[in-house]
Amino acid sequence: MNQSIDFLNAIDEFQKKKIPEAVLTRAKQSLLDYLAVCTAGADFQKEKIKRYMAFIMPENGAFRAIGMERRLALKEAVFLNGLNSHALDFDDGTNSGIIHLGSPIFSLLLPLAELYDLSVEAVLKAAVIGYETAYTMAVSIQPGHKAMGYHATGTCGILGASIAASYMLGFTDEERFQAFAAACVSASGMLKVLDDESELKPYNVAKTALLALTSIHLAKAGFKGHHDPLGGRGFIKMMIGSDKVELKPVLLNGTYAIMKTYTKPYASCRYTHPSVEAAIHLKSQIQAEEVERIDIKTYSLAVAGHDHTDIPGPYSAKMSIPYATAAGLIYGKAGLQEFSEESIRGKSILALTKKIHVESDDGLSAAFPGIQASIVRITKTDGTVLTERVDYPKGEPENPLNDAEFKDRYDGLMEYANQTHGGEIYRSICSDGTKVQKVMELM
Repeated sequence: MNQSIDFLNAIDEFQKKKIPEAVLTRAKQSLLDYLAVCTAGADFQKEKIKRYMAFIMPENGAFRAIGMERRLALKEAVFLNGLNSHALDFDDGTNSGIIHLGSPIFSLLLPLAELYDLSVEAVLKAAVIGYETAYTMAVSIQPGHKAMGYHATGTCGILGASIAASYMLGFTDEERFQAFAAACVSASGMLKVLDDESELKPYNVAKTALLALTSIHLAKAGFKGHHDPLGGRGFIKMMIGSDKVELKPVLLNGTYAIMKTYTKPYASCRYTHPSVEAAIHLKSQIQAEEVERIDIKTYSLAVAGHDHTDIPGPYSAKMSIPYATAAGLIYGKAGLQEFSEESIRGKSILALTKKIHVESDDGLSAAFPGIQASIVRITKTDGTVLTERVDYPKGEPENPLNDAEFKDRYDGLMEYANQTHGGEIYRSICSDGTKVQKVMELM
């Protein structure tokens, strides 16, 4: 049995299907979400990007990195798109695959579509394939993959980005297989980047998009990989410690992967969201100074690396259930401003953060990923107890943002970055026949 051929054959059969209109609509929303998040991310880390550019002194090129004025070489644009799109940890993802999908895939597809003068529709169709590829692999090896310390956005994201680009550019079956083989060799991504003061989580996405570009270049040049890069001592054994893994079917449970994704209303790690939302629900019943302590129960995968109360910087705050929950209780929201350098130095929010304790619950752990729940229990100084449970926080497929909520989020991100063409970009993506070059000119 050759797992690689079987898997790619299943993806090929999938891509032959006519994409339902509802799926294409969601794909447009995913692209808009990506553009807004990437634009805001470029503004969020603009000082670091300036220092990066000053040191490497990149050559001028023909491509636009989203949110940046200067035209760059293709590889630099792809890399910076990846770096900026995950900077805010505000991009889409799935709970069952424990993976961000749009950031590595669109970071590669858009510059390539600009190069070859392709339409937005071509990008959307390729993205649907890429989402399915990356998600199917991720959900097949999770949660053991995460337990070993891997970041699936890097390891499985490169497979999705490479395959998406291969289809969008019309690669032959052989070229597509070799791009996949090269991507399997390139796959990497460690979860240690979530811990403490680290700011390198976006780097996992940046290098994933860049290595996906390199993978398709190698394939087009005729470099050959192993005939089964997934099997034996290949990708799967490397990622989960055993080659005895049965891959999940494409279109798992009859639903497109892109329809399984969440859109974040809160600017923090998805694992924080149920607790944040519970705190927002309870805000009207309590003042921060009335809190004696807060106990949070959630599923086990959400605890490790997300229960810290020492907050050295914005990246750490975004990964912290205690901090994000404190933001929800104090401000009634958890947007970009609540995770700014200024906000994370606030005495009241840091004091409340220290009163929050997170632990795993066996029942909630068993329900994951079908239910991604959290129970927040607030004990007041007078002994009164308030409790709130959230199973499906806003933005999940089971509790999606409505059109107005999505547009408000999009507009807010564009305004954060002082992007004056946000409305025109939105209309261009939603219009038929738009070329990516037109969109990128507006970016």
